[in-house]
Amino acid sequence: MPTAMTFTSLQQDMRRYLERGYVVDTTVYEQLPRLINLAERAIASELKFQGFVNVVVSTLVQGTSVYEKPDRWRETVSMNFGTGTLNNSRTPLFPRSYEYSRAYWPDSTEKSQPLFYADYDYTHWLIAPTPAANYPWEIVYYQQPPLLDDDNQTNWLTDYAPNALLYRALLEATPFLKNDERIPTWSTMYSQQMQAINTQDLQKIVDRSATRKLP
Repeated sequence: MPTAMTFTSLQQDMRRYLERGYVVDTTVYEQLPRLINLAERAIASELKFQGFVNVVVSTLVQGTSVYEKPDRWRETVSMNFGTGTLNNSRTPLFPRSYEYSRAYWPDSTEKSQPLFYADYDYTHWLIAPTPAANYPWEIVYYQQPPLLDDDNQTNWLTDYAPNALLYRALLEATPFLKNDERIPTWSTMYSQQMQAINTQDLQKIVDRSATRKLP
């Protein structure tokens, strides 16, 4: 029967590879979950996988120009909102800098059909102009997958990139264990896995603005 990676099995694998981290090895035992979470964050920040893309449907609210970003947001891919009859026509919002957006629409109490979005800060967007009506709003963005723990045993990484996650977690463990001679080994194996995943992913998405033609 094929095996599948879980948060629990990943810790077991790390103990076997490291020959450390069992219950009696208290310090390392307690550190393994933290090392796994560090590995997850490192992978999410290093590469953009199609598996990390999420879509949220919300509403641009009349008179509101600042909006909270979704939980675990990392980078915006695109936005659009509904216009026309019954708001069924999708109109893109274009990315601009915060300074440009403020200069373009300096009075946020004035309202019109939105054109731009900007990062207000890490957890908020600025929409300009301030919406003149309520519009259905679709956001496509890269997210940090839900981190693994005892209650969340699997995520995209355990399902589709278990080798990369294992090798990155082992790489995170080596400085903690002061076992620096293993860094080149885990680093090479991790890089090979990430390159393979990235190449496969690029073949699928290449450029989200590209149009593919049938032969």
